[in-house]
Amino acid sequence: MITTEEYRRIVSELMDELPKEFFQELTGGVIVSEEVSIPDYSRGDDLHTLGLYTTSLGIRQIVMFKGSFDMTYPQADAAEAKDILRGILRHEFRHHLESLGGVHNSTSLEAEDERRKREYLSQYED
Repeated sequence: MITTEEYRRIVSELMDELPKEFFQELTGGVIVSEEVSIPDYSRGDDLHTLGLYTTSLGIRQIVMFKGSFDMTYPQADAAEAKDILRGILRHEFRHHLESLGGVHNSTSLEAEDERRKREYLSQYED
């Protein structure tokens, strides 16, 4: 398991890979939370939120959940963590950019996430 310091360093390095334009209007920045975040629709301990793009009261922010990462990838070393976190961070930035662009259609990441949620929940239907 990587330390919180390593996690923060990796997230910072990954942010440096992105064009500065991606950060436009991301007024709350990218923060690291040590929380374990479980979606409200989760049916057990099998689902954790690894990253989250939020907009509230005019603040746009990305939260990266270190606690959830540790629960999902307890054996990840720094190199593996970097690869995994790159995907998570870029996923959240795509949400940000689509939100800025007003993209809310069937090809949006928002729609894709909703499809994945429905697929997950269908496993628990009678």
